Amino acid sequence: MHPLFLFLSFVALLSALGVVFAKNPVHSVLFLILTFFSLSGHYLLLNAQFLAAVNIIVYAGAIMVLFLFVIMFLNLNVDTEPHKPAMAKVAAAVAGGSLLLILVAALKDVVPTGAVINSEFNSQIGMVDQLGLKLYTDFLLPFELASVLFLVAMVGAVMLGKREAGERNF
Repeated sequence: MHPLFLFLSFVALLSALGVVFAKNPVHSVLFLILTFFSLSGHYLLLNAQFLAAVNIIVYAGAIMVLFLFVIMFLNLNVDTEPHKPAMAKVAAAVAGGSLLLILVAALKDVVPTGAVINSEFNSQIGMVDQLGLKLYTDFLLPFELASVLFLVAMVGAVMLGKREAGERNF
């Protein structure tokens, strides 16, 4: 395996564990940003430059700013956090352990090939033009259905947010 892949995987796993186990929510968001950057490195190794750029711009940029805003807006304190019963902690541990067991069972027979056949290798596969061609030829119907779904959600949000003539918002 490529040493850069191993390093990025190590960083991604460590920072993902940091997201889960960090006591401070701001530190958890910073670990999540580090996770997104390491995943962008994986995208670059897979020759998907567009996905790497979108991952950094959209997720590590805009979404993380939104997360930080919400965390600081909520003003989360340890004093106001409700105490979780021991049964909930045990149930969470059992659910996490069973998920790990299922993942290990599903991936135990996976054989990494690592071999690339030069006659079938396309160096332009991760570029924007190839993505656009694939999106607008093979996946045109799901793309249009998603755009209609977003349009309906936007119209619904406008209708819910619209004030009536005599209504006051405090």
